[in-house]
Amino acid sequence: MLIGYARVSTDEQHTDQQESALKAAGCERVYVDHGVSGADAERPQLEKLLDQLRPDDIVVVTKLDRLGRDLRHMLDVIEHINETDAGLRSLAESDIDTTTAAGKLVFRVFSVVAEFERDRLRERTKEGMDRAKANGVKFGRKQLLTEEAIDHLRALREQGASYGSLAKTFKVSPSTARNYARGVAVNP
Repeated sequence: MLIGYARVSTDEQHTDQQESALKAAGCERVYVDHGVSGADAERPQLEKLLDQLRPDDIVVVTKLDRLGRDLRHMLDVIEHINETDAGLRSLAESDIDTTTAAGKLVFRVFSVVAEFERDRLRERTKEGMDRAKANGVKFGRKQLLTEEAIDHLRALREQGASYGSLAKTFKVSPSTARNYARGVAVNP
């Protein structure tokens, strides 16, 4: 069965053209999300469509960007469609038709490019963090207690103070008080 999906980003926009094109393409049902950004992960009608998808169904969109603006999310949706043994067809991008060998090839090329881009992003992020660390930037939450307060906490613990009382005194959790008392790194 051909199942259409249409989406517009704002409530002021209309899906009339998309719906007409999908029905003209032979879609028996059309799911529509109004006022939902492509970057938005929650698209109730798309989720409903994907939940009801059966093997051999074909999801039809007027343009691939209706599935989302983010390539990673689009690929996740397409992967879900493929795992259901269903297909995807884009009316505007005729090469995107996962029911054909050529369409599957195009999809796989997109997947490889997206994976490459994710890997490059991870590399650039790590490089940036390494440079920042080399320049003295510290990541993570700030240390809750000063070195003087930590020394005081340890002295009180050596005098027999409980972790619960230390926690109240220093306004931290008992486990944080215990970690400071034991010298375990807490947000170094």
